[in-house]
Amino acid sequence: DGKSVSLSPLESQPHSPRYTASSQRDRESLEVRMREVEEENRVLRKQLSLAQSRSPSHHRGNHSKTYSMEEGTGDSESLRAGIVAGNSSECGQQPAVEKCETIHVAIVCAGYNASRDVVTLVKSVLFHRRNPLHFHLIADAIAKQILATLFQTWMVPAVRIDFYDADELKSEVSWIPNKHYSGIYGLMKLVLTKTLPSNLERVIVLDTDITFATDIAELWAVFHKFKGQQVLGLVENQSDWYLGNLWKNHRPWPALGRGYNTGVILLLLDKLRKMKWEQMWRLTAERELMSMLSTSLADQDIFNAVIKQNPFLVYQLPCFWNVQLSDHTRSEQCYRDVSDLKVIHWNSPKKLRVKNKHVEFFRNLYLTFLEYDGNLLRRELFGCPSEADVNSENLQKQLSELDEDDLCYEFRRERFTVHRTHLYFLHYEYEPASDNTDVTLVAQLSMDRLQMLEAICKHWEGPISLALYLSDAEAQQFLRYAQGSEVLMSRHNVGYHIVYKEGQFYPVNLLRNVAMKHISTPYMFLSDIDFLPMYGLYEYLRKSVIQLDLANTKKALIVPAFETLRYRLSFPKSKAELLSMLDMGTLFTFRYHVWTKGHAPTNFAKWRTATTPYRVEWEADFEPYVVVRKDCPEYDRRFVGFGWNKVAHIMELDAQEYEFTVLPNAYMIHMPHAPSFDITKFRSNKQYRICLKTLKEEFQQDMSRHYGFAALKYLTAENNS
Repeated sequence: DGKSVSLSPLESQPHSPRYTASSQRDRESLEVRMREVEEENRVLRKQLSLAQSRSPSHHRGNHSKTYSMEEGTGDSESLRAGIVAGNSSECGQQPAVEKCETIHVAIVCAGYNASRDVVTLVKSVLFHRRNPLHFHLIADAIAKQILATLFQTWMVPAVRIDFYDADELKSEVSWIPNKHYSGIYGLMKLVLTKTLPSNLERVIVLDTDITFATDIAELWAVFHKFKGQQVLGLVENQSDWYLGNLWKNHRPWPALGRGYNTGVILLLLDKLRKMKWEQMWRLTAERELMSMLSTSLADQDIFNAVIKQNPFLVYQLPCFWNVQLSDHTRSEQCYRDVSDLKVIHWNSPKKLRVKNKHVEFFRNLYLTFLEYDGNLLRRELFGCPSEADVNSENLQKQLSELDEDDLCYEFRRERFTVHRTHLYFLHYEYEPASDNTDVTLVAQLSMDRLQMLEAICKHWEGPISLALYLSDAEAQQFLRYAQGSEVLMSRHNVGYHIVYKEGQFYPVNLLRNVAMKHISTPYMFLSDIDFLPMYGLYEYLRKSVIQLDLANTKKALIVPAFETLRYRLSFPKSKAELLSMLDMGTLFTFRYHVWTKGHAPTNFAKWRTATTPYRVEWEADFEPYVVVRKDCPEYDRRFVGFGWNKVAHIMELDAQEYEFTVLPNAYMIHMPHAPSFDITKFRSNKQYRICLKTLKEEFQQDMSRHYGFAALKYLTAENNS
């Protein structure tokens, strides 16, 4: 009969001791029960909708009842009374969203930090969703580069992304002075009717500092409740800001009562366009700015001024659709229990440090999605056909061609694994050098090498590009580590690119390729995270680039590598000091004890007395650290973990006729560390070594096919070594 289905006796007694003191186990069982009831309700709604389609009058009656129950009045008692009704399952009252109906979401996003926030918001939406999603991202160039790569590598089924150039929209709103910390981008929601496709009828608009605690389809369904000229779905503002009594001479923009918060908006775009929304908000803004001079809360001030003049435009959403954790918030008055919440809005500049009696619960919910493994959200929506994705189809084709019974299957599979990648995880600034000689240090690392970052930044003042192999939780640990480091926070020319963990191998060459691909300089120094470059190496390399005409010649400049077995080292400040330490046994040539062939061709005996650069020839297993132009070939992805990952790259450089030139006054020193997990696997696992040998042979065969007769020397050299 369209009655609400009660979840459990607990729901009607949210303040009972049994509920408030429930254990983690009780909470988990309640969550399972809620999921089961949600599924039951979904089936009931479907059955009821079929029954109601045969009874039009009954259908209409239920709708009128719903409107009277949930339309806000601005009265907090009415709002609180509506919460239970709104959160219970309105089987016969709320039209269900079609199973495969696409939900459209618009987000304005600009800069590095906002891009991180968008990911957490999207995770919370994906976690609960059961429908295809279409995100419309109004982004600046930075956010577009970051998010386009992220979603392309995330490959979430039934999710479509479209970008709109925020910089092109600046002229539409730049005439409005805005004091809010969001800047000019905080005004762009005003022009969505003009920006989004003309055939898009409705959209949910979200701020980046939003966390969902329910299926976004529930919010999408609210569009069915709009009537008459209602075109904006908004939650009442939960602070006293628009009442104008927060401090002496506080003068807010005009608003209806407490006004409305624009962190969550339901926009009926087609109707807004017919109402000439563009003209409406512009005229209002022009009129109010004559006395107000600027906005304090960006687009929200203008939305509220328009609503003050035209209150019929608004459908007031229940406040659990936008629980605002701002300063001076009254949000606690709009819900009886945290289980009532659907959307949390961190709309204070203090973000997670805001004051609220339930802030611990909110913070934990937010941190759950912040650290949640995004790979687990690559779920198929069964019964909903996904749009054809070329990348996904190619990946499936490549994987299907592999033999799963092959003992080296996991190695081969890693070559085609698409790792979710978040470029420029932290703020990045780079000013190109006027002389076009700049060099970026390129390296890759995992969580256990974070301690090297500060030391490298002290030794190398130039730009750095780093690929970090981390889980979602580790990425947040890294963020806290970096934000707590004065050394790292003082450097803006370091690009941190997060490649998220997946699979059992460390994809060392993929990481190197990611770091190489995102440099902003004409040259790069291909290093490793465990090495400290000599003081002054950055400037020395820039001079060498000119001296050796790297711009017009195919050269790989070798920086000789040394190592110490001491964790505490008085770092040599000159070549003379290094040679003295070498003679005393404090330093050694790199891998002298275990893998002499890797660096023997550098000819350290000659380097001791060299005063000018000298050329050396390629030899088998040579793996020096080199400076090259940014257009040099990528590393071969088939090599993962330990073994042959650099050797193969140097071989490719030689095949492409690069000259290897040793720099006489450059050096780098490898610092000691515990053996990596991969080298341990190499040493202890016979199958690992067999597979590496197989991959080497296949690589050499590929080289022969690609470079012809000239590549035969690699096969010969390997057989003789």
